[in-house]
Amino acid sequence: MAERVCYVYGVVPPTFNVSGAPAGIDELDVALAQEGSVAALVSSPEAAAYEASVVETLTADLDWLAPRAAAHDRVLTWASDRGPVAPFPLLSLFRDEAGVRAMLRSRSEELTRALERAAAGREYQLRVFRLDALLAEHLRELSPHIAEMEDAAARASPGQRYLLGRKLEEERRGELRRVAVEVAQEVHATLRATALDTATDSLPRQPADGDAGTAVLNAAYLVADDRLTEFRAALTQLIARREPAGFRFEFTGPWPVYHFVRGPADGEE
Repeated sequence: MAERVCYVYGVVPPTFNVSGAPAGIDELDVALAQEGSVAALVSSPEAAAYEASVVETLTADLDWLAPRAAAHDRVLTWASDRGPVAPFPLLSLFRDEAGVRAMLRSRSEELTRALERAAAGREYQLRVFRLDALLAEHLRELSPHIAEMEDAAARASPGQRYLLGRKLEEERRGELRRVAVEVAQEVHATLRATALDTATDSLPRQPADGDAGTAVLNAAYLVADDRLTEFRAALTQLIARREPAGFRFEFTGPWPVYHFVRGPADGEE
């Protein structure tokens, strides 16, 4: 029989029922490794396929990485729909189940706190993009400075109007960015008021065609179940107010609490 290692998806309460779990990495079964007051969701892939040198090389191969990332997320999402789960990073590997149990013992207090955190709410993610062509049409409404300059240009003589027009174009570019930052801050502050916690990530790069817009906010929100209706109502109002003026919203969730519970950076070597 081939030697096997232990792959950890995340930590759950010891009473967690894994029956009905979806297939994990490499289409393997998901099991429970319990130690005291915590337990880990695990699979047992072949050791040869996950040697450190092999993994280090293959993580740059999206065809290899993508199905494993999808399986990792699939298991965690399934688990988070059934109770608190503290996600571990992708490719958290241990030599064997004994190594996993040792980790659970040594980190018992920390992982118990993480589960308490995970039980407090679910994660929702939001990205906001500015759509420059549409935003430019509404810039006068959003920027008193631009409105004042446009009024001045309209009253000016033909010669002055030309010079003011060139300056106005430069000012519009700057105001597009400024207004977008202001709107992103407003959105984040409004939603933060209904969330237990928030986290922001770096902004994704703008697609080459630009049709999807330029990202101005990339945030995650930890929301308690009893405040989800309030959170969604606040978001709905923001979308109704801001989308017609040149902003696009991408809202997803609920997710496992990836941003708010951090597992160990690495498995056991």
